[in-house]
Amino acid sequence: MPHKTGLTAVRPFFQNCLPRAAGIIMDERRIQMKNDSTLKKFIGNLDIIVASVALLVLIFLTFAGVIMRYIVGKPFTWLEEVQLFCMIWIVFAAGGAAFRTGSHVAIEMIVEMFPKSVQKIIGYLIDIVVFLVVAYLFYNSIGFIQMFARNGRSSSMLKIPMTVQYGIAPVSYILMIVSYFYSKYFDKSKKGGEE
Repeated sequence: MPHKTGLTAVRPFFQNCLPRAAGIIMDERRIQMKNDSTLKKFIGNLDIIVASVALLVLIFLTFAGVIMRYIVGKPFTWLEEVQLFCMIWIVFAAGGAAFRTGSHVAIEMIVEMFPKSVQKIIGYLIDIVVFLVVAYLFYNSIGFIQMFARNGRSSSMLKIPMTVQYGIAPVSYILMIVSYFYSKYFDKSKKGGEE
C-alpha cells in the first residue's frame, strides 16, 4: 500500500474528525446560547421575581401574624413594618414589569378615532409625557432618599433604614423608563397590552 502524502493524508481527518468537532462546538454553542437566554430571562424578569418574593413574604408573615395574634395570643409587634416594607417593594418592583407588558391602564378609544398620522404624533406626545412624569418622580425619589440618609431615619421596631425601604424607588423609575421604551420601540416579539 502506497504511503499517503500531502492532502490525501489529511483529507480523511477533515472528512471524519472535523464534522464531529464542529457538531460538538455547535452543541456547546447551543448550550451556551440556552444559558445566555436563561440568564437574560432571569435578569429581564428580576423585577417580577423581586415583587413575587416580597408578595410571598407578605402572605406568609400575614398568615403567621393572624395565627400568633388570635390562636397563640402573642402578636408580632414588628409585623406592620415588614408588611409596609413588602408592599412598597411589590409596588415599585412590579412597576417596570407593568410598563414592559403594557399592563397600565390606557384609554386608546379616543386616540384610535384619529387618522394614523395623528395617532403617531399623539403616541410621541404620550412618550414625552411618560418620560417627563417618571423622570420627575425619579428626581424627587432621590431627594427623599437623601433626606432619609441625612436624618438617619429608620423604622421604629426593626430599625430598618428608610433608605433601604424606599431605595427601590429610583431603581424602579429607571426600569420603568427603560421597559416602556424598550417594549414600545425595540421588542418586536410581543406588543404590550391588548392588540
